[in-house]
Amino acid sequence: MTMDEMQIGDRKFQTAGHTYVMGILNVTPDSFSDGGKYNQMDAALFHIEEMIKEGMDIVDIGGESTRPGYTLLSEKEEIERVAPIIEKVKTRFNIPISLDTYKSEVAKAGIEAGVDLINDIWGLKYDKKLAEIIADAKVACCLMHNRKEPDYQNYMQDVMADLEETIAIAHRAGITDEKIILDPGVGFGKTYENNLEIINRMEQLHSFGYPLLLGTSRKSVIGLTLDLPASERLEGTLVTTVMAVMKGAMFVRVHDVKENVRAIKMTEAILHG
Repeated sequence: MTMDEMQIGDRKFQTAGHTYVMGILNVTPDSFSDGGKYNQMDAALFHIEEMIKEGMDIVDIGGESTRPGYTLLSEKEEIERVAPIIEKVKTRFNIPISLDTYKSEVAKAGIEAGVDLINDIWGLKYDKKLAEIIADAKVACCLMHNRKEPDYQNYMQDVMADLEETIAIAHRAGITDEKIILDPGVGFGKTYENNLEIINRMEQLHSFGYPLLLGTSRKSVIGLTLDLPASERLEGTLVTTVMAVMKGAMFVRVHDVKENVRAIKMTEAILHG
């Protein structure tokens, strides 16, 4: 395997020249609670099937909301939410699965259930055991830039230094380079201006030599710019997806698969035409 491609699950992805779509499946609050259990499971599977038809390349399953002010879940609750859906997706669809978690026990259960990639919003800095679990399982990982407070002295330099620490943690644990994707972390530990700047200067992260993932779908940076609620942030999201393609991102993580696939296709036609 050269670094111009990356194996995630059974699928090989080009690391440059094309932007793939990671579709979001949130199995958050009350998703799998009592009575409505099977309806919720069916709804989740139906949504995945829909996203696959629309051109999704990998599905990102999350059991805990990470929006500002979210409630922390116990690892047990989170596992009960995500493990059954991962197992079902694995048997029913031939698509790589990413698990959105920063907790080692959840990651471990997810990997046992069939997860191909761990998507960690804390860049291996929240749970000290996570890096080792990823390394032992030899799964891919997406490591995001994050901070508790946006207390930067020199913004881009600080972001790069934070990511260097994350990469060092990965290496110490034995995670190999061909398993790593970096995420600039739009909406996490950043002010509104910081978020705009990281999207605009994302290509600087290519200096690390890892593929990049941009996740901006329906985020507050779009809401604040356009003064729109989450349900009306599609056009804003599409602009950031076009930027991601132009800046050489390998993945965009989105809610609206069909529209983002079309935006990518059009942008790539112009760039490579």
